[in-house]
Amino acid sequence: MLFSGAKPALLVLADGTAYRGWSFGASGTSFGEVVFNTGMTGYQEVLTDPSYRGQIITFTYPELGNTGVNLDDEESSRPHVKGAIARNICARPSNWRSTESLPDYLKRHGIIGIYGIDTRALTRKIRSVGAMNGAISTEILDPADLLLKVQEAPSMAGLNLVKEVTTSSTYEWSEPTDAVWEFAASGDAKGEPLTVVAIDFGVKRNILRRLASYGCRVIVVPADTPAEEILKYNPDGVFLSNGPGDPAVVTEGIETAKALLQSYQKPMFGICMGHQILGLSLGAETFKLKFGHRGLNQPCGLKQQVEITSQNHGFAIAAESLPDADVEITHLNLNDRTVAGLKHKSLPLFSVQYHPEASPGPHDADYLFEKFVNEMRSHRQVAV
Repeated sequence: MLFSGAKPALLVLADGTAYRGWSFGASGTSFGEVVFNTGMTGYQEVLTDPSYRGQIITFTYPELGNTGVNLDDEESSRPHVKGAIARNICARPSNWRSTESLPDYLKRHGIIGIYGIDTRALTRKIRSVGAMNGAISTEILDPADLLLKVQEAPSMAGLNLVKEVTTSSTYEWSEPTDAVWEFAASGDAKGEPLTVVAIDFGVKRNILRRLASYGCRVIVVPADTPAEEILKYNPDGVFLSNGPGDPAVVTEGIETAKALLQSYQKPMFGICMGHQILGLSLGAETFKLKFGHRGLNQPCGLKQQVEITSQNHGFAIAAESLPDADVEITHLNLNDRTVAGLKHKSLPLFSVQYHPEASPGPHDADYLFEKFVNEMRSHRQVAV
């Protein structure tokens, strides 16, 4: 359905494939890596997840915008995507929490969207050929002309986007998960709070909320903070966050993790980019996946145990590169058998490739926050 204000729009992929549709959100031209997300809900959380920096998101669910947008569902202060692709758009949302329509929200933030195209065909293209660069434009409507611009855009491989999304200064986070939406017991938050230093590679707010809900004092530091600065806070634990781009080129984070492994014997926990950073600091290698894992129903597990997880990543740790003497794989993605979790055999260090904080997604893996907290409490008791 064409709604008021929509302009003709063009999507062109790096292989020359073109899709014509209608615009929603802002006008102009935007370039990024075209990927797809299979979630049926949670589009606002996806759009505002810093891990999607530099990407144009194809939503496979056929209609977007039904519930509008609201402040509570933002995972950061603004959308980080380069563009959004949908089959249909709802311009008049119906939800008691809605404060704005999705097209108006994207327009306000300067994000370009295209709808009215066959998102099933586009998803099949990406699955068969792989994620690739593309562009959405309301200005350049000739496919050949737009393709020339797409071919000039940098590849996601080798791209350090963390510096674009990390915090510019240290701050403390104290807001827990809203009691209305609390989905799991958060342990005993009484007594002296545990101090967690969270290294921000592009952290989602709900990760910080879950740590706060489990009784942690959370200090968020920029991605390039050296280990010696982190240790000045005398943390009970260090958390390495999610983030966008190629983990292998986030050298400042890798060096910090290496230094912490040498001088810090307390618990460390990594999620997504943080998982990859920890793997790289242990001597492993990462590689780019063909089309990545982005959705809310990714099965992960090992030894007859399965969790349904929320995922958003385009890179993975190469299992054969992990040092067997030091590291144990704890989870595999059960769709393609890539590494989805690991732990150190002698140090209190563990990480997962998926998102246990949900928002959006299932809550199967929230126990990992409790595990992190319990390990910190145990180390504090031993120190006393």
